[in-house]
Amino acid sequence: MKIASGSTVQESLRMAQINLNELDRVEPPAYTVLSEGSLVKVVRMTEEYYLEQEVIPFEHQELHNEGLPEGDRRLSQPGVNGLQETTFQRVFEDGQEISNTIVKTTVLQPAVPEVVMIGSRSSFPSVGIPGKIAYLSAGNAWIIEDTTANRRLVVSSGDLDGRIFSLSPDGKYLLFSRFSQAENSINELWIASLEGEPPRMIDLGVYDVIHFAVFNPASNTIGYSTVEWRETAPGWQANNDLVELPIGPDNLPGSVYNVLDSSSGGIYGWWGTEYMWSPDGGRFLYSRPDGFGIYDVEENTHTSIWNITPYQTGGNWAWVPGAAWSPDGNIIYGVDYQNQTSTMLAGTDRFDLVAIPLNGGSPVRLGKNVGMFAYPVPSPLQMVKNFLETTSGTTLEQVSFSIAFLEAIFPEHSDTSWYRLAVIDRDGSNHKILFPKEGALGLDPQRVVWSPDPLSADGDFAIAFIHDGNVWLVSTGSGLVQQVTGDGLTSNIDWR
Repeated sequence: MKIASGSTVQESLRMAQINLNELDRVEPPAYTVLSEGSLVKVVRMTEEYYLEQEVIPFEHQELHNEGLPEGDRRLSQPGVNGLQETTFQRVFEDGQEISNTIVKTTVLQPAVPEVVMIGSRSSFPSVGIPGKIAYLSAGNAWIIEDTTANRRLVVSSGDLDGRIFSLSPDGKYLLFSRFSQAENSINELWIASLEGEPPRMIDLGVYDVIHFAVFNPASNTIGYSTVEWRETAPGWQANNDLVELPIGPDNLPGSVYNVLDSSSGGIYGWWGTEYMWSPDGGRFLYSRPDGFGIYDVEENTHTSIWNITPYQTGGNWAWVPGAAWSPDGNIIYGVDYQNQTSTMLAGTDRFDLVAIPLNGGSPVRLGKNVGMFAYPVPSPLQMVKNFLETTSGTTLEQVSFSIAFLEAIFPEHSDTSWYRLAVIDRDGSNHKILFPKEGALGLDPQRVVWSPDPLSADGDFAIAFIHDGNVWLVSTGSGLVQQVTGDGLTSNIDWR
């Protein structure tokens, strides 16, 4: 068939009644103007998709268990192979295969690791404790109850990420986050019901929780805040939202209630806001890089109680001041940041421990230059005996509390310094260093936890903390220090 000179390739194909499929291509391109003697080549392209399934071998994990005799090996969890399905695309050019590529891979059934417990019973003496201590070791959750020698493995998946790890106030649930297998997701929120054996694992259907997820002190309701996954550092963009999720009597999650919608979260809000329930469960203390304040759920009001000029970290992280409620809900204890000069010179930054009364009165500085990671943690209410100076020698019992916090060993470089564990009375008096001894290595930054009740008949409360990857306890009265674990793999701890 003769085509008039000056026609395009597309016009020529139409005149020749040659139809192209979606994938076909022509040489030269369809917009090319033809001259006499030009040749047009049609390349027929086709594609097909096919599936292949592949077994995912289970991994073998060995966990040290200090509840078993040294060298004893026990199978804790049988391994189960998983199954994955891969979708391929094959492309053909004039009947000849030119490519075979993977389009999608889907895990139909995740592999379950084989877990073998290896006995490593330590020689640390047993100590009686009130309540339960939960600790996270090598991605698994353990519970210590009644005595430090009585411990059991409650979550053995090996994938807990340590972002969220806390016990419910009644000790019936362990709330934790685990790495997510979903694409573009950071983690998942779960609870373990500790009353059954084995503990029941419940998926809450909540994703991407970094800074806050804790049970309400007054009910079985979880408050949490979310982020959105990002490919760039730090790996997320905070939503600065606040959500409540009730847990029903059947241990299943109920309907969510959005307390606060997503927001910018103030200066450096991309990092995220930290929250803390009030002791009565009716308010939230919020802490963010530019200060802290209170949100009243019932009144739907925000009250800023302390403003801070955000600390310039110079990196892809933001400093959020540690803050906490007093056990009676009347005082906020927090860390204040002050830059002493107009230049950012080493040693010019100061971080003070402050107490902010909520019922009137001026804020009080309880400790100067304690370090940016001081993390004040008030104790439960305590009965304190005061001896009146009278001829009768009267003894008066009063309710009080103490404040545990960390002090930087090198306060001028508190971002990289080790810390000491200190305790003071609620008014800042009776300052005492509990750990470590003078000259010994200090603690990494962390929020320590108080015992829910006195450790002994003397009424002395204890503080649990992590040192060198192990759980330690210290009596605030006698100062006696006790190491509890010895595997060196502990990263999180809670005590209820």
